Amino acid sequence: MAQADTAKSALERVRSLHIGSARDAEAAMHTTRLLATDEQGALTPVAKRFTRTGETRGVMLIGGPGSGKSHLLERTLSKLTVLQDGEYGRPRYLGCSVPSPATFKSMTLALLAESGYPDANPRKEAWSLWQDLRHRLQLLGISVLWIDEAQDLFCADRKLILRALKSLMQGDDAVIVVLSGTEDLAKVIRTDPQVQRRFTAMVLPDLVEQVDGDSFRDVITQYCERVGLGAPIEADLIGRIFHGARYRFGRALELLLQAMEFAIERGDDDLDIGHFAAAYAMNEACTAADNVFYAEHYWLLKPDAVEEEEHPRRKKR
Repeated sequence: MAQADTAKSALERVRSLHIGSARDAEAAMHTTRLLATDEQGALTPVAKRFTRTGETRGVMLIGGPGSGKSHLLERTLSKLTVLQDGEYGRPRYLGCSVPSPATFKSMTLALLAESGYPDANPRKEAWSLWQDLRHRLQLLGISVLWIDEAQDLFCADRKLILRALKSLMQGDDAVIVVLSGTEDLAKVIRTDPQVQRRFTAMVLPDLVEQVDGDSFRDVITQYCERVGLGAPIEADLIGRIFHGARYRFGRALELLLQAMEFAIERGDDDLDIGHFAAAYAMNEACTAADNVFYAEHYWLLKPDAVEEEEHPRRKKR
């Protein structure tokens, strides 16, 4: 029991680890290029102006659900030293996920709450609240505003939200806008050329076994060593993990952690494909035949496919 408790504690520490990759440097580059530099070329916390009228720019981080977008941006912003020491002891960036229901007003209220604003009145008009937010950002010295899962925000009030984003990137108190979301976000931004030209894009690619397989197997080995488990030996395990995770890094990592949790709970010495099968079944509520860790030709399975019931149709005469 004591050994199991030790392994569980080690697993919790493993969950907090960050796996460095080329994505970190790319995300940092997309962000730092939007900050102004001083006469010595050092970064400042001031948003860089790109036009004669003083417009700032923004960046979109695009990736599928479970690709690790939120974690990557949170780490990127928190590691930029110039963004840490703002007014009143707060960082110089403000981030928030789109709330539900996703409307312009609900997003504005959520951002105001995240900024520590105590007197936001939900009965005020949405645009008036937006002006309160702009004043709040200026007061706190915020230079980067990050909206996570931003694709949900454009399901309603699309034109108003696009206009609001443009307004944030203009004027004396203009800020850098960072949006993260799925491909649907990129599609919406492309509908407004004036907004699109203000944003660069970083796309998180899907995992490819031939490219990412060896490095992910190293992650498995290192994680197992930290919790005292023997690493799995199945030759086709990486391909099965990637397929079950929809080829998205964040989902693959979570599947690994869940499999390790099963191994520890069962008191096993080694991590094996059976633990992954159990974790996958727990997440997907699938039969053994549809489990990517049991099926012989797992690559033929379509985890997200919706099976349509076939109903015979009468032919029109």
